[in-house]
Amino acid sequence: MPDHPTVPGALVLYKQSPALVTAVSDKIEIKLRGGKSKRVRSKDITLLHPGPLGDLSQLQQPEVEITEAWELLGEETIDIRELTEVIYGEYTPAATWAAWSKVAEGLYFEGDPDRIQARTKAQIDADVAERESRVAADREWNALLDRLRKRNLAAADGPQMLEVEQLAFGQCEYSRILAALDYPENPVSAHRMLVSVGHWPETCNPYPRRFSLPIENPQLVCPDLPCEERVDLTHLQSFAIDDEESEDPDDAVSLDHEERIWVHVADVAALAPPDSALDLEARARGANLYLPERIIHMLPPQLTMLLGLGLAERSPALSFGFLLSEDARPRDLKVLPSWVKVTRKSYIEAEQLMEQPPFQQLREFAERYRERRVNTGAVDLDLPEVNVRVSTGGEIRVRPQRPLRSRMLISELMLMTGEAVAAYLLQQEIAIPFVTQPVPDHPQPTEDLAARYAYRRQMKPSQAKIQDGPHAGLGLPLYTRATSPLRRYLDLVVHQQLRALLRGAVTLSSTAIAERIGSSDLVAGKVRRAERFSNLHWKLLYLKQQGKWRGEGIVVEKQQQRLTLLLPELALETRLRYSGTAELNQALKLALRAVDIPDQSAHFRVLAN
Repeated sequence: MPDHPTVPGALVLYKQSPALVTAVSDKIEIKLRGGKSKRVRSKDITLLHPGPLGDLSQLQQPEVEITEAWELLGEETIDIRELTEVIYGEYTPAATWAAWSKVAEGLYFEGDPDRIQARTKAQIDADVAERESRVAADREWNALLDRLRKRNLAAADGPQMLEVEQLAFGQCEYSRILAALDYPENPVSAHRMLVSVGHWPETCNPYPRRFSLPIENPQLVCPDLPCEERVDLTHLQSFAIDDEESEDPDDAVSLDHEERIWVHVADVAALAPPDSALDLEARARGANLYLPERIIHMLPPQLTMLLGLGLAERSPALSFGFLLSEDARPRDLKVLPSWVKVTRKSYIEAEQLMEQPPFQQLREFAERYRERRVNTGAVDLDLPEVNVRVSTGGEIRVRPQRPLRSRMLISELMLMTGEAVAAYLLQQEIAIPFVTQPVPDHPQPTEDLAARYAYRRQMKPSQAKIQDGPHAGLGLPLYTRATSPLRRYLDLVVHQQLRALLRGAVTLSSTAIAERIGSSDLVAGKVRRAERFSNLHWKLLYLKQQGKWRGEGIVVEKQQQRLTLLLPELALETRLRYSGTAELNQALKLALRAVDIPDQSAHFRVLAN
């Protein structure tokens, strides 16, 4: 291209856009499309045509077929003037800009105004295919957005919705779809959108995956029960008492003629020794995940079928036998690998047997033990509890948990066992995860519901530690959990230590136990939160299905015109503004106003008395 001076009226290239030179002094003044003027240095622009060009609006040139020019150019290198003349047969500002636009497009030509080359056919064909693919992708993208706006998804749209699902599960922070539809990019918004467009049913529970928990049972192969000597305790009347829906009976109770209390526990450590495949799987999961719609097991369900008490004519167990002293302390603990014959009962069935042996004697022991715990500071908050279950047909059942004597009995016997095992292993200097809880900063009476609610808020969480210490909430000087190894990992660790002690084998060190406590703590919090959020999810769905729900709320906290109420029949907490007069523990009649499932909230109004 000839070296023309930059003069007023020249066409230049500025940041890939056309510009008209209007004046030349120490700097060059140019006018851009849209009428904006700018002063630039000569190195900031590239001359395309010396002009004269009166106005940028004159840069219009009819489309022409350029393949002939591309073929003529071959492997030759030319400048913008030569290319313009080849394509348009003239060298004018408008023709030059049109020719340069073909170069800038990058399909048939490439280079700068001084050196322009034709691209190869292979390069052109590849670019054409890529551009067609982009056009098709854009068309499909816009069609997807249109279907989403109309809430009319197609069956083939599932893969495109994965990014929104990942955000709803908390597995990413960005969604192109949500951004395009002006939804906030957060898990609640993603959940709401997936339900609103029909991709998820409203019943979909995202919380296990949102807390990065497994959603399927382990698939490990279970070994056979090892051949070892077991004490035959099948002559004892042994009962596994649990909720009707229980699928994993891992403890049973009995009483012998010497009034020795026996608590038999599924002998999981017999098949899951330290660092075995089963142990590592249980350690990674931490505990069973109990959801209203299903149970996701810590260990393979096959293991429950092998070891669950009462699931076979005879069950292997690790049995704990102890006496209760005059001051209601467990003593003289015997720990035996055993065979037991167990009858399964629900709490409601067992309630009818509380005045018959051996339940009457066991209940009397339990009541004495409970009295001792209360006298040493145990706190019974007695807040409303419900069982939330979803049937295979999708029916949601919310049932208040009745304060049964049979439930108290089993709870106290399990606590006795935990205290007895903790004292036994501490005396043997065997490391285990002791469960401790510090005393609240401001202990207070808990006679009424509001006081119990306030007390719960200041209670500090219990902790598993290798150092022994008291458990304030239970009123016990020493405690460990040892009665649920099928569903809690640290219970299994206690059993592993006991079995090693009984065999005369090397037990795990304090460091190893501390590492297992750390692993358990990492996942246990996630399990508890997933269970809590899942229960609330199904409670809210239940409320929504009721439509015009009405019930009672008890005032448990007041802050000016804001009240906190507990709904006993749902074990649900709610907050609302109330301009009327209300006292703590007062019952108010409530009516449901709205339920927001993704936001996990329900709103109520107070009814006039």
